Amino acid sequence: MKYVILIGDGMSDEPVERLGHKTPLEAAKTPAMDSIAGAGSYGLYATVPEGYPPGSDVANLSILGFSPAKYYSGRAPLEAASIGVELSAGDVAYRCNLVTLVEEEGSGAVIMGDYSAGHITTEEAAELVRDFDAELGGADGIRFYPGTSYRHLMVWEGAPEGVSTVEATPPHDISDRSIEGHLPVGPGAEKMVELMALSQAFFADHSVNKRRIAEGKKPATSIWLWGQGLRPAMTTMKERFGVEGSMISAVDLMKGIGIYAGLEVINVPGATGYIDTNYDGKVSYAIESLKAKDFVCIHVEAPDEAGHQGSLEDKMTAIEDFDSKIVAPVLASLKESGTEFTVLVLNDHPTPVELKTHTSDPVPFARCTGAELAAGSAPAKFSENGAKATGLLVDDCDAFIGAFFDKK
Repeated sequence: MKYVILIGDGMSDEPVERLGHKTPLEAAKTPAMDSIAGAGSYGLYATVPEGYPPGSDVANLSILGFSPAKYYSGRAPLEAASIGVELSAGDVAYRCNLVTLVEEEGSGAVIMGDYSAGHITTEEAAELVRDFDAELGGADGIRFYPGTSYRHLMVWEGAPEGVSTVEATPPHDISDRSIEGHLPVGPGAEKMVELMALSQAFFADHSVNKRRIAEGKKPATSIWLWGQGLRPAMTTMKERFGVEGSMISAVDLMKGIGIYAGLEVINVPGATGYIDTNYDGKVSYAIESLKAKDFVCIHVEAPDEAGHQGSLEDKMTAIEDFDSKIVAPVLASLKESGTEFTVLVLNDHPTPVELKTHTSDPVPFARCTGAELAAGSAPAKFSENGAKATGLLVDDCDAFIGAFFDKK
């Protein structure tokens, strides 16, 4: 038996007036996902337990069967694993976004103009982060590490006690809003705010930003620190379910989860985390991986990024591309192989385009075996309302992933 999980990050949404009060999932053409929904188990999955923020870290841990109550210790430690940064006891890792802050005309308020600094390239961002670390890194045990695009890492080695409990707002939660009232607060927050201010002075005259401005692109004007935490302790997928597997994603968070879950992390050339990602590459690497392994998870970030950008057009494109360029060819390859398989398609959390941030609502999921798919059941529209109409709501991640791996 081969097992495949396909995650379209942030696909679910809320009704949009421009779509005739349909959600993007309802309006999008998704025949491959519809076929899975009609063939097997179809319903809603509560990926975000009560009391937890609706972040991709919490939700994707749930998808892979790692209860946040037991395993969640913050987002940044997972991303640290992805870029090869080992954390010792007492080290606190922080997500370090490169963002574009702008001053609002008239009021003078500082606005989160872009949580991704215009989707800055990995190469440009690495230059900024390395130079900032060379200038300020090392003091008080603080170092900066480049990641992918706008997503980077800060580590405070031997941080003072309580620092990991600071309250810090994710920058994508305040797009186009004032940052007032959203700066870090709590133990160690003063140091975080100081470093953010120092980065603004350092980046102002940096050659990378001068080039971006000359090209009409948004500059990276500041770092934004959030998502801090300590090293988690997780058991592997093999230990829990007896499967060897792989993780395919463009984002460090998913790669880090994969590492802690004991999965092989496959880096696909041209995987960007947006609608220009290398879909074909993700599929071909996944199929090749399944020749030797039992399980593969393909994660596509594009729908979530489009939601954060508030772009309905890009979100519709991302959903339909996920269906036609990931789900459909994976199903076709599995059928052609003649092997038994179980496939699960879902997203981690809603990212409504009109809110530009995550919500905690349960998400639609569909799961079926190859035999169920071959039986030729009528498709069922894969959407929020379609899943709700089935009456199936799962809120136990152990039961959810146990059913997927047939470990009830």
